[in-house]
Amino acid sequence: MNVQGHYRGSIHALIGRATLLVLGAVVAVSPNGAIQAQGIPDPPSSTTKSSSVTQESPLPGSDAPMSEALRASIRKVVLMPGESPTNEAISGSYNKSTAGLYGGMVTGSTMGTIQKDVGEVNVRVPIPILTLPGMIAGGVAGATQREIQEFRDALTEDLAEASSQQLSNEKIAADVYSEIRTLPNLDPQLFAPTTPVPGDADAILYVSIKGVAIDVQGNEAIITTLANATMYRRSDATDVYERAIQYQDRDTLSNWIENDNAVWRDYANFARHYIGREISAEVFDSVALKHTLLPKKSSNVSLVKRNKWNGTSKSLSPTLAWELNLPGDDTDPAWASGIDESDIYYDVEIYDLRKPVYSRKQIQEPSHAVATKLEACQTYRWSVRPSYHVGGDIKYGPWMRSDANSGSGNGNVGIKASDAPAYLYDFASLKIKCGSK
Repeated sequence: MNVQGHYRGSIHALIGRATLLVLGAVVAVSPNGAIQAQGIPDPPSSTTKSSSVTQESPLPGSDAPMSEALRASIRKVVLMPGESPTNEAISGSYNKSTAGLYGGMVTGSTMGTIQKDVGEVNVRVPIPILTLPGMIAGGVAGATQREIQEFRDALTEDLAEASSQQLSNEKIAADVYSEIRTLPNLDPQLFAPTTPVPGDADAILYVSIKGVAIDVQGNEAIITTLANATMYRRSDATDVYERAIQYQDRDTLSNWIENDNAVWRDYANFARHYIGREISAEVFDSVALKHTLLPKKSSNVSLVKRNKWNGTSKSLSPTLAWELNLPGDDTDPAWASGIDESDIYYDVEIYDLRKPVYSRKQIQEPSHAVATKLEACQTYRWSVRPSYHVGGDIKYGPWMRSDANSGSGNGNVGIKASDAPAYLYDFASLKIKCGSK
């Protein structure tokens, strides 16, 4: 498969419909540009490492998780931030306002430090940390043009503060590790790119942010973060699985940067949150099991008649309830026939519009009384996911979403970032009424 072609296609699609375009690549945080050349084990002398993914795995961009057979062959895995060294650098000129700009920025990430004027801001940054969104092309004028300039300058200043950026290879890799470290029958380790990989490791999972694309259309900006995960198996020195992931949200130029870039920062936080979880699920723990999962009325939570995904409560410590139905299907994996209801557990999470505020794991009943007080006059989003304990292993179902059955409820495309982050749009809502106790 051609990884370069996939990402060029993504960028071409953005450029084709854009009125204006800003591209910035957030690359590996490292004191030097040679991050890919360090800490990589030599393949067996009898095998040449392939630059393509084996045919048993889906092409990047597909929705298929890694096969259970392939998962079973990997027990000791090292997570490493950065791109797989089998991926060739994308060519392109740093100065061209074409698809080559993206490749040029990636190439430019090895060039040390540059100084570049962006609007009224002159910023000097170490390029191995990030590349500025340094180009705007297009022809608009008046108030919209001023908003574009303010948007560009504000994001430039924010991106220059690299130490605070959520969208780094290291942070995404740490999130994946946090998700998978409790899985039985899997021994994960999180290493820096310069750390030698143990000889008994079965595989290396490379995790990288490929870029942040900003598509400006009129007075609105659509921001898309592109990420990649590549599993390299040492036994045959081959990349055996590759997954491309994206997270996207939109809003007006002014909303993105209002209140010291609050919406942009929230976007970055949720992009990191989603990408880390998606990599963990697709590579290690998600299962293709037919089921329905719906919110349910409880003793102190009522559901809106016309939309059961909207709930209300007069209690600051509401009881969340849900219903899981496993009808069984010919496409279910063989182990699904061994599921016992007493061995199904649930993880529950509650979010405000900016961050997770509550979490409980491995609840055995299909309901949960929130063990802390929420705030009155606030609307929260919440979700739950099942985990199946079968044969000494744990397999996770997807998080409950309103559009999950239609295939569009993947939590990675938003409608208006200032209303609610993309990750939360199709979670169930819970309004705590004013005066609640």
